[in-house]
Amino acid sequence: MKVQQQRLPRFAVLIDADNTSPQIAAGLFDEVSKFGEASVRRIYGDFSSQQLKSWADILQKYAVDPYQQFAYTKGKNASDIALVIDAMDLLHSGRFDGFCLVSSDSDFTRLASRLREQGADVYGFGNQRTPESFRQACRRFIYTENLIPDRAAATTEQPPKAVALKNPAAAVPILEKVVAQLSNEEGWVSLDRMGEQLPNFVSDFDVRTYGFRKLSDLVRKTEIFEIEKTETGRLRVRAKAKAKPPKADAPKRTSIRARKARDAREKAASQS
Repeated sequence: MKVQQQRLPRFAVLIDADNTSPQIAAGLFDEVSKFGEASVRRIYGDFSSQQLKSWADILQKYAVDPYQQFAYTKGKNASDIALVIDAMDLLHSGRFDGFCLVSSDSDFTRLASRLREQGADVYGFGNQRTPESFRQACRRFIYTENLIPDRAAATTEQPPKAVALKNPAAAVPILEKVVAQLSNEEGWVSLDRMGEQLPNFVSDFDVRTYGFRKLSDLVRKTEIFEIEKTETGRLRVRAKAKAKPPKADAPKRTSIRARKARDAREKAASQS
């Protein structure tokens, strides 16, 4: 009896060439492979322009289909329009579980929202300057800076090191909120569950943004959480108990006899 292999979710990867660097190609498709199969790979732009010449070798290497859109009129982006039309056609074909929209352009905000309204997962990819409206419209948003490995590590046998885009301290409020929402009565939450749920709280959360490869390393770096291994070998996390501020010393009470003696001294001093 043959065991039917479970099919990976199918994704359509649609790239806005005008707003995307070819340097991210390897990291982009590695990232997509973590949650599904890039069944369709298309890129939109005017490839007759000098600006997009650098995409030529990349297209063949990663089997990306170029969709040529000549810029007949300045100020009118035919590539964006073509991408949106194709996305809707692919959506209504019913063949895809989700879409990867690769752009830093807020013009795709409504497209991302519309695709999700129809039940499709949407993963956005763009740089740190991508407007929040587009980032929040996606189920998850990945910064393209995190997809370019450290060049210094390329000549060594060490794995590429994540380059921090933000200070780890900036992650503390997010981590505190997630732990507070998901923890049990004793305050513990499994690290696995934290990792699964973090993108649901903040769509662009990514440990690589803070210079780490693993969530556990980021949690330890903050130094405000306890992290321990359970009997099953899983890690769990909870917030450290905050130290109570020292009690202020109560003001000293002066006895009636002492007050009378003080008043007498002050009176005698004033008469002398």
